[in-house]
Amino acid sequence: MIQLSKRLQTVADYITAGNKVADIGSDHALLPVYLIQSTKCPSAIAGELNEGPWQAARKQIANAGLSVKIDARRGNGLAVITPNEVDTITICGMGGVLMSDILEEGLQTGKLEGVKELVLQPNVGEDTVRRWLVQNHWALIDEIIIEEDGKIYEVLHAIRSDEADQHNKQLFSGKHISFPFSESQNETIMFRMGPHLLPKRNNVLLKKWQSEIQKLEYIMTSLQQSTLDSAKAKLEATEQEKNQISEVLKWLFTDKQ
Repeated sequence: MIQLSKRLQTVADYITAGNKVADIGSDHALLPVYLIQSTKCPSAIAGELNEGPWQAARKQIANAGLSVKIDARRGNGLAVITPNEVDTITICGMGGVLMSDILEEGLQTGKLEGVKELVLQPNVGEDTVRRWLVQNHWALIDEIIIEEDGKIYEVLHAIRSDEADQHNKQLFSGKHISFPFSESQNETIMFRMGPHLLPKRNNVLLKKWQSEIQKLEYIMTSLQQSTLDSAKAKLEATEQEKNQISEVLKWLFTDKQ
């Protein structure tokens, strides 16, 4: 059986057993091959945009003897599937803005019809993905943050639910973690840092946001050397952002309740 990276294994573990899956941007079809070999899923689609990766996916599937159960398709985003064809969509290893654009186009073209589950691993811009899910009535039911080979990844798990709006409103309010900030601050923090990740107080989460603080401090140093009026405003905004993250980390990891 194929062995997945920690990142892809985390994605695989979230997928509901028995679901038909479309993996968009499939990276040699590693995830679909694993899902079939492990008998977790009955069928899968591996979607790739470019010729090289598409051919690599086809080869991987053929070598595994799974061409009957896994279909490698070439196309842009969710264009590779038809409405009501799959239960789960996975998208991994791309920016959150691009991921949200793919989902939005899929929504507008009806490709999300019949889809019950989304498992998403954005490399950056996780807040953009969270906002898309909330705006489009997907319940964000779990998240996990992991580190592998010196890189940090977040995986988001969302489902279609009639109670999505109510669920998300409560979740992003921060009430489940008793945050000591204002309501508007709570929501901003939840979208940016993850409403399921914050209460878990994971050391990888701490490492990620400590690194983010360092990046913001570097930006602030550069802005302090500028004489432009616009730099002053950006410096103030960057300092506020840094201070907010610092306050959250202090509350989570120093003043544990």
